[in-house]
Amino acid sequence: MSWGEVRRVIDSADVVLHVLDIRDPLSTLSARVESIVRRQGKELVLVLNKADLVPRDVAEAWKRYFAGRGYNAVYVSTTRHQGTLILRRTIKRVAPGLPTVAAVVGFPKTGKSSIINALKGRRSAPTSPYPGSPGYTKGVQFVRVDKDILMLDTPGVIPIEGDPLERVIRGTPVEHIEDPVGVAHMLIKRVLEKRPDAFKKAYGLDSVDPEEILRAIAARHGWFYKKSGEPLVEEAARKVIRDFHDGLIPYYVEPVEAE
Repeated sequence: MSWGEVRRVIDSADVVLHVLDIRDPLSTLSARVESIVRRQGKELVLVLNKADLVPRDVAEAWKRYFAGRGYNAVYVSTTRHQGTLILRRTIKRVAPGLPTVAAVVGFPKTGKSSIINALKGRRSAPTSPYPGSPGYTKGVQFVRVDKDILMLDTPGVIPIEGDPLERVIRGTPVEHIEDPVGVAHMLIKRVLEKRPDAFKKAYGLDSVDPEEILRAIAARHGWFYKKSGEPLVEEAARKVIRDFHDGLIPYYVEPVEAE
């Protein structure tokens, strides 16, 4: 999605849900999105997704962190169906009027589609926002969440910005990363900096050396080069990146660490 398309998504809504990965929300918060939302006079709600991957007190701490800085923030776990009702109530509370239209935006792999699906539920059906009313992009698909909320049924995928590692692991399909080993090394170091026992818990590995970790994972899965017999670390690197996205590697940043 281009920034022009993101602006059109935001322009089509009254309330914008900016989905963040609660494990490291500041790395997935877009200052540019916030600026666009403010300039267009829309209401912003930060949705801290994947709350099942962090301790409850960490989720609460991040909610307080953002609330203390003037944000509306809700943490949810779409995999465990937690927080959706609170999110609906928050949308209605901040909306300029009811019924209201909400849109979802965020970086890739933050769970935008899962938020949309969680809010839609099983009984949702396509609808038009307000027949004959101006201000809404023609051709945009909406679904009714309930009598007071219409959901723009398209996640606004934000172009990656900021942190170089985030740009690669979120902005490029794992299979297309040019240097998966180098990226995995950076990711392993970042994880170990915050959670020294992460790879012990994930794979039973005591090593804190990225190359040793990749070689051990490759050997465990029988991934070897046919000619040399050396561990196929490229495939192990891709697995580490996938496992990180799937929440199989314990990792999270606390507000105190972020400050």
